[in-house]
Formats: sequence, structure tokens, C-alpha cells
Amino acid sequence: MDGRKGILARNKAIAGGLMVSAAVLFVIARSHGGNGVWQWVSAFAEAAMVGALADWFAVVALFRHPLGVPIPHTAIIPNKKETIAESLAEFIRDKFLATESLLSKMRELNPAERLSAYLMSRDNADGLAMGLTRILSETIDFIDDERVRRILLAALHDRIGKIDLASSAGQVLETLMKNNRHQAVLDDLLARISAWISTAEAQERLAHGIDNWLSTDYPLLSKFIPNRDQFTKGAGEKVARKVDLFLQEVNEDPSHELRCRFDQAVSDFIHRLRHDADLRSRIEEIKRETVNNEQLACYVTGLAGDLKAWLTDDLGRSHSRIRTSIAEAAMGLGTTLSRNRDLMDSINEHLETIVVNYSDKLRAVVTRHVSGTVKQWKEDDFVSEIELAIGSDLQFIRMNGTLVGGVIGLLLHGISLLIG
Repeated sequence: MDGRKGILARNKAIAGGLMVSAAVLFVIARSHGGNGVWQWVSAFAEAAMVGALADWFAVVALFRHPLGVPIPHTAIIPNKKETIAESLAEFIRDKFLATESLLSKMRELNPAERLSAYLMSRDNADGLAMGLTRILSETIDFIDDERVRRILLAALHDRIGKIDLASSAGQVLETLMKNNRHQAVLDDLLARISAWISTAEAQERLAHGIDNWLSTDYPLLSKFIPNRDQFTKGAGEKVARKVDLFLQEVNEDPSHELRCRFDQAVSDFIHRLRHDADLRSRIEEIKRETVNNEQLACYVTGLAGDLKAWLTDDLGRSHSRIRTSIAEAAMGLGTTLSRNRDLMDSINEHLETIVVNYSDKLRAVVTRHVSGTVKQWKEDDFVSEIELAIGSDLQFIRMNGTLVGGVIGLLLHGISLLIG
């Protein structure tokens, strides 16, 4: 700001000095009677002085009333502040933020390709990781503030207290049932049971269970079973095979009775979650006990403290594992982008969609911001800012007007002599 003020003051002084010099030269020429060469000097000085005064008036009239006299159509800029604000905002809106202009510029920039090239640079990836870990570190310090922690805990307790856990669970299960996605859960469960029951450990446990059952419920019969260990082992294997065959039958039959019962059980449970007052009351009680459990709270606080200590220690190291992981992930993303043109095209297309969907809102917001900001400026500040921006160049108009006016004066004088 000070530099611009200095340049403006210097150029004003030069332009003013030329105007004064023209006036002095005119007086000197006239004092010599305007004869001989002084005729030419007088013609030059007179025209230069007129040109300087005219341009001075024109330049000053842009910013204020010349000599403080309220001449019509002067002080144009302060009087037109509202209009200038609107016009500037509309110009930015229509020329810089038009949807087609933004899309054209975005396609020219190819954001996905630039992002890929940026992330593939080790220095850029390290810089990004450094910035993210700094934010993480500052966030940890912020959350660690006792006042912030109290507010967060109070907000968390209040939020959890307002959650209708039973209804939420019912909504989740109902969503899971859409398109029979809950059957995929059953399939996975059956597959895990089938895989486990085929193991030697499972069959050994079944054999042990059968042996205990015989010894407990049929002790006399068990004494007459020959090769008891071999018998229970074979029985365990047969039970395992039968169970496995049943599980395979369920997996292969989408309309199996077990699946129907599973559907009904889930539907009944959803209904109970929503309408069974006793069940809902028990769930709410469990929620309250969990939230207010001091031992659990201490345990969670301890875990959070351990995590914070580990994060703080790691982020404080020159070779932070978190920072290294973020940098490597960034470089990996850049490499993946560079090798996958479809992914690049997808990113660019989604960015273009965002521009199309939100450009009108952006333009409206920017237009209001620019127009409102300019209108809120004080007139003196508004005029001063514009004068500092273009005033120095306008002084060259005054300088050129003085010199060009003088040259025109010489030409006119010469023409008058030729005609005369």
C-alpha cells in the first residue's frame, strides 16, 4: 500500500510540475513580446498549459469535485459506487464464473491428471502428509483441552441419550432384509459352521460329547459298547457329515424351510423392537447402564489416552510412521491414477457434474459477496482504493496531454503562419 501511494504521489508531482512549467514558460514567452522564436515557445506553452489543465480536470473529476466545486458530472466514481459494485459483480459472474467458462477451464486443466502428477512427487506427498499430520496433532491438542473434553462428553451423552436404539436396530434389520440381503448373512454363517464342522477338532469334540452323553444318560449301556473310543469317533464323524449335508441342502435351496423360519424370526424381532414395550424398555436400560458405567468410561478414557500418547509420540518423531504411511498412500493414489485412464475420466466427469450442479449457487453467492462488500466500503476508502490502483497510470494521461498539447500548439502555429 505504501509503495503504491509513493508512486502515485511521484507521478502526480511530475504531472503537476509539467503543468506549472508550461504556465511559467507561457508567461516568459509573453514577457518577451511573442516575437521571433518566442512565438513558437508561446504557442507550445499555451497549448501545453491548456492540455494539462483539461486533463487535470478530467482525471480529478473521476475521483472528486475539482477544487471542491460541485460541478455536474464530476466525482463520478464516488457517485456511482452502487452502480460500479453491481457492474463489477455481474462482470465477475458472467465472464469468470459462467458455467461454460468454468467447464472449459476445468477441461483444459485436467484436474485428475494434475492431481496424479502432484501426488506422484515425493516432495509433494511428504508436504501433504506433513500438513495432514499437523492438523491431526493440533486437533489432538484441541480435544485434550479439559473444557473441550467436557463439552464433547456432555454432547455425546446427550446425543446417545436421545437415540432410540431399539427403533434404530429395527431400521437396520429392515434395511438388511431388503432384496434378501439378510440371507447372505445366513449363508455366511452356515458356510462358517460347515467349514468348522468338517475339521478334526470339531469331530473330536462331537465324539467327546457323545461319549459324555452315553456315560451320563446310559452308563450301563456304555459299558457293553465294544471299542468305545472308535464307536464315539465314528459317531462324531457321522453326525458331522449329517450336519454338513443339511447345511449344504439349505445353501442349495433358496426356499428351504430354515430360510423361511429365519425370515420370520427376523421379521418378528423387528416387530418386537418397534412395538414390544418390555423389550424396548430393557434395551433402553442396557443403553443407560452402558453409558453411565464408570468402569467402562474409565476403560474407554484409558484407551483414548493410550491412543493419544501413541499418536503424539509418533507425530513428534522425525520419521513418523503415520506421516510416512500418509505420504506412501498419497503416492500410491497418484500412481494408480496415472495408470488408470478410466478412473481419471471418472474423477473429471464427477468434478464437471459438481460444477454444473453448483455453479449457479456459487455465482449467486460470489455476486452478492462482491456487490455487498463494495457497497459497504466508505466512499473515501472506495475512491482511495481505486485511485491507488489506476491513479498512477492516469497521471501519464496528464503528462502526455501537456506534451501532446504543446506539440499540437506548434503545429497549429505553423499552419497559421503558412495560411497567413
